[in-house]
Amino acid sequence: MEKKIEILKILADKTRLEILGILLKEDCYVEKIASSLDITSATACYHLKRMEKAGIVKCARSQFYIMYSLNKEVFNMSLGEFIMPNEADSEEKYKRSVINSFFKLGKLLSIPVQQKKREIVLYEITKAFEFDKQYAEAEVNSVIKDYYEDYCTVRRELIAFKMLERENSTYKRIK
Repeated sequence: MEKKIEILKILADKTRLEILGILLKEDCYVEKIASSLDITSATACYHLKRMEKAGIVKCARSQFYIMYSLNKEVFNMSLGEFIMPNEADSEEKYKRSVINSFFKLGKLLSIPVQQKKREIVLYEITKAFEFDKQYAEAEVNSVIKDYYEDYCTVRRELIAFKMLERENSTYKRIK
């Protein structure tokens, strides 16, 4: 979100909008932009560097010049897409808050009642198991016990949520 705010702040400048207007037509170098807008090369360079830092424009060396062009990914987005919060970030933030609420010093305080929270907590415990490795029941119990005393309930839940698979008294983590 901070990066989006920075882009909007950069767009709220007359000179930068004029530079973007030039770059919409063609890729350009500093001196040409400066002469088109009747500003100094240093001023044009300053604005271009701010826009580059925000990800609005890109630059590439072409012989003796540094050519600037629009970052098409930013400008091909609709305003709605631009404003919409990043789903992955908000989901990750929610998961972290659940983990912080239910774990203290690496120990599970209680098993959540809500299914979504329970799934997040169980997945956190599942990270202790390696993929494609077979575990005896005693090993599984030992790993779970590091997190929570009632290892039987957690083990059943891990199987119910299809995070662990049980076959002939051996367990393995499911991808």
